[in-house]
This record gives sequence, structure tokens and C-alpha cells, in this order.
Amino acid sequence: MEFVSTRHAAPASTLSAAIAAGLAPDGGLYVPRQRPQPQRWLAQGSLARNAEAVLAPFFVGDTLAPHLAALCEEAFDFPAPLRALATPGDHVLELFHGPTAAFKDFGARFLAASVARLQRDRSRPLTIVVATSGDTGAAVAAAFHRQPGIRVAVLYPDGRVSPRQAHQLGCFGDNIHALRVAGSFDDCQAMVKQALSDRELQAEVPLSSANSISLGRWLPQMSYYTDAALTHHKATGEVLNLVVPTGNLGNAMAAVLARAMGVPLGQIALATNANDVLPRFFRGGAYRPQHSVATLANAMDVGAPSNFERLRWLYAEDDDALRAAFRVEAVDDTAIRDLIARRHAAFGEVFCPHTATAVKLLEQLRAEGVQGDWAVAATAHPAKFETVVEPLIGGAIEVPPALSALLDRPARAEPCPPHYTALREFLLS
Repeated sequence: MEFVSTRHAAPASTLSAAIAAGLAPDGGLYVPRQRPQPQRWLAQGSLARNAEAVLAPFFVGDTLAPHLAALCEEAFDFPAPLRALATPGDHVLELFHGPTAAFKDFGARFLAASVARLQRDRSRPLTIVVATSGDTGAAVAAAFHRQPGIRVAVLYPDGRVSPRQAHQLGCFGDNIHALRVAGSFDDCQAMVKQALSDRELQAEVPLSSANSISLGRWLPQMSYYTDAALTHHKATGEVLNLVVPTGNLGNAMAAVLARAMGVPLGQIALATNANDVLPRFFRGGAYRPQHSVATLANAMDVGAPSNFERLRWLYAEDDDALRAAFRVEAVDDTAIRDLIARRHAAFGEVFCPHTATAVKLLEQLRAEGVQGDWAVAATAHPAKFETVVEPLIGGAIEVPPALSALLDRPARAEPCPPHYTALREFLLS
């Protein structure tokens, strides 16, 4: 299979080359040359095997194809359970049981395992540059920590991630460098994209990305949706509908791609926080990126979601068809606080602020009479946001052992102005 840019001004690429590059030379995102065709899928008995099945079509003919089974076993060695909520027909897909307690662990570990194989026998080291609004950076850092021949630069908006997220980002050391940027996530993302498009820099310092703009991050995120949908369908005969909290649209786009391939997923609704670029577009407005605003659901504080290009690609640039295919709503901080406090008081349920946006949208859909089995993607463990959640539920949240181990380590991050020249200088140092 070949991969092409969403901007149509770059040569076609193999999967391995696209993963190594991160971003296409014209600044676009890599997508398959052909849009996927739906087929029938059967549950394979485990997350890793279901992942291998849904990823296999994209690996045909690539140098990584013989390694696919091993990549899946290596990356997906922790569960993604689908658990029932107190309200009938409602479920939560828990994606926070990995080493950094966030869904980003799935894609980051798969990408790291892939890059490690691609880097073998290469004399020049590779630098991974990644922008994070909270969870991506820690997952990437954990996945690439101490990998030979690889350096990682993590850019995050200073003061706009939770204290525990910031600690995770700076606690690895060794080949991991955390840069706290005096700006927004959009500033961090723009700096990373400029670096990846800087051919002069690339000649001196080979670069790649670990954001969801990377195929190696985006494609494997289909795995947990595929596993949940196939397992649920086998057990109940019902399709699973989804509500996905989204910022940069990578996680949501993975669910959309899986559905397009025929995985038994029904409706897909998207919840954002107060950064409402997507809700405004889906209500019929123009797509207009804007400066992001800080919210309680900080990992979704994105004003220019990169993966919107891939969403438009899947719908052949037909914005009317795209708008008709999804329900997208914004959930502000007041509603997030109310949802967390109310669901805990009523049912003992505890959600992180991001998951809360999706649960709120699911409640709204149910109030409108929507039927069927639904699952909310729980993107992070609530213990990562204790300063928000604990006052709302009136008690402490138990910290998962893996997260506790990271919080026990010392942490350090270097200050960085929100300008590309500063990042460039760092990468050349």
C-alpha cells in the first residue's frame, strides 16, 4: 500500500518511509492512496490479535509487515476494558491502563516499536519532536526512553497542563528533553510542524514526529476501538456507538477509519471542550482555526486540529457529507464540573475532565431519545487531574502504581520561548 499527502503536492511513500518522516514534505498528513473499503471482521480473541487484523491491510508489502504480530504483542500488553456505566446501555472504554495512564500509550508504544526496528543499522541518530497538550508527551517519553539512537524533544505549554502531567513530562531524563514553551499548544504544534518541514535542518538533524499527525501513532489507535466493537458484537450481536472526546482529532479519526473499514461501530459523536472550532464547522460554519483557550480538559485545548485534513480526505472533501455524518458538541468548564460531581454523587463514578465532556454529550443524546449501546472513550485516569477532580468528589483518588512510580522521580524541564528559532537552535545543539 502507498501513502500520499492530504495536500497532494508530495510523492507517494511507503508505510515505513511515512512513519520515519512523520509529516509529508508539503506539510500535509499521510493517508492511504485508496480510501478503505468495508469488509467483514471477526473477533480474534485478544486486543493484540484484533489490532493485527485491522492493521494488516496497511502493512501489505512494507518492510515492517513481517514484524506486525510482534509489534502488536509488544505495544498492546495492557488491557482496554469495556465496562458498564450505571445508566442502561452506557459503557466506558477504559484507555488509561498503560504506563502513563492515558490512551496515548497505545499509539506511542506501537510507534516506538516500529521506529526501533526502522532505526536498526542506521548510523545517524533520529530526533523525535512532539508537541503535547498534556498526555501525548509523557506517553512518547515513556515509549522511547533510553532507546538507542533516538533523542526526543517534548514541547508543552507552560502552565497549561496539570501538575502531574508536567511532572511526567520532565521525569525521564536521559534521551528525553522536556521544553516548557511560554505559549499555547497551538504554538508548540506550529513549531514542531515547521521543524519537520525545514529541509536544511533535516539535513543536519534527521527528524520525525510522534504526534497523531504520524501514521505510526494514528493507525494503531484503531486497535482498541476494533477490539471493543468486535468483542461487544460477538457477545451481544449489537453494534457499538461511540462518544469520543477530541482535541487534535487523532483519536476520533482512528475510530472513524475503523468504522469505514467495516468494524461494527455505529454512530460516532465527538465532544470538545470550550475550544469550539469543530462544533462551529459541524453546525454549518466555515472551518476557521482560532487561538486555543485554557480549560479544565487541557489535553483538548486545541484551536487548529491537525487531523481535520484526514477527516476531510476520508469524505472526499465533501463538507456537506462530512457534516451529516457526525454530531459534535462543545462542553464548557461549568458543565464538566457539574458532570463530575453529579455522576460521582449519584453512582460513585469518577471521570477525568476529558472523559467528562463525552459523558455529558452522551447524557444529552439519551435525553434526546437516542437508542442503542454506547461507549464513552475514557482517555485518561482521573488521578492525573487530582487538583480538578478531588475537590468535586470530596475525596482522594487512588493513584495507579505506574503513575505513582513516575511521580516519585525528580522532574526537570527547560524553558523555551514560543518561537521556531528557539526550537531550531535546541535541535542543532
